[in-house]
Amino acid sequence: MGYINERAGKNGFILIDFLSAKHREGANSMKILFAGGGTAGHINPALAIAGTVRKHEPKAQLLYVGAKGGMEQRLVPEAGYPFREITISGFQRKLTLKNIAKNIHTVGLLIASNGQSKRIIREFQPDLCVGTGGYVSGPILRAAARMGVPIVIHEQNAFPGVTTKMLSKYAKRVMLAVEDAKKYLDDSCPITVTGNPVRPAILTAKREEARKKLGLDQRPVILSFGGSLGARKINEPVADLIACSCKDDRYQHIHAYGQYGKWFPDLLKEKGVDLKQHKNVDVREYIKDMPDCLAAADLVICRAGAITLSELQAQGKASILIPSPNVAENHQYHNAMSLVNRKAAAILEEKELTGDTLIRKVNEMTQDRKTLEIYQSNARKMAILDANERIYSVIQEILSQK
Repeated sequence: MGYINERAGKNGFILIDFLSAKHREGANSMKILFAGGGTAGHINPALAIAGTVRKHEPKAQLLYVGAKGGMEQRLVPEAGYPFREITISGFQRKLTLKNIAKNIHTVGLLIASNGQSKRIIREFQPDLCVGTGGYVSGPILRAAARMGVPIVIHEQNAFPGVTTKMLSKYAKRVMLAVEDAKKYLDDSCPITVTGNPVRPAILTAKREEARKKLGLDQRPVILSFGGSLGARKINEPVADLIACSCKDDRYQHIHAYGQYGKWFPDLLKEKGVDLKQHKNVDVREYIKDMPDCLAAADLVICRAGAITLSELQAQGKASILIPSPNVAENHQYHNAMSLVNRKAAAILEEKELTGDTLIRKVNEMTQDRKTLEIYQSNARKMAILDANERIYSVIQEILSQK
């Protein structure tokens, strides 16, 4: 067992130093606690960082803390990491009577989660706490900072989330995916631009090999998707695009309509598209071979989630980005604009998105090969391909200071 040393700290906190048995005995295995969840955009980066730590430090003890009932409760054990839960929920931003009642309940959960967080930290005695965002990371990181455990934060988006902004003042380091996020944080905040972790399969997939595997020829390939659940606002205009391009089969098209878009093939039939007659159109519910599909594509139509954009950059793909307006702080719009401002992508907001506007934008970007290549080249210039190693270097640096 370790012992605890209390001392006065800044901001009126009592800092509690954990001097664990492994330190007194000279053992060299590190203990890292990860906190983040709510969406795959917060969970997958944490798992990627954990995987890099485990690669370099096989004896490291890793623990992931997430929300009870969150998707992390399933994904983290599946990835092979121990998981502890706290009971917490996010605040509702739209103020209705129903949501006000939910927010009152959330305040109660938040108070209780502080005690749960402290208990987990006392039991695990981490050397470092890594937060990747989402409301669940707030209580854990706050408790860790108050108890003298160094914290680092990884922010995936171009517009930092509320949790990142609130906790950045206590962090030993804030790791940003994109340079644009700096302007939203205090000048005194210790910042390192690391990029977002990208799956190795994305980095190694090759265009010609992928096209051969997918049975594609040299015509332009369009890849479109709206996430695993699907998005009606994307599916409907994409159906118009497919119906238009099927008149002369000018494009090869891979489209995933998602779990809630099973009506999509019927919509194509209504628009006169017989998929059996158009082998250049590949319509499916979900894309399980994304590295190959992305590598094969000339143009991608998708949302502007942070990890998706990092994968587009890693592959050097031109894209038409359709930010979801239904996310916190409208962060997908800011993510998209970080590419648009560098002519690495085009943007169509939902309020201007129709079948006609999408068709015009696709034709505009694909008819001139040089235009497409400019977008592709600029996207590739933005890529940070060694994000995992940069993040691991930050972790090593902070641990060495401790």
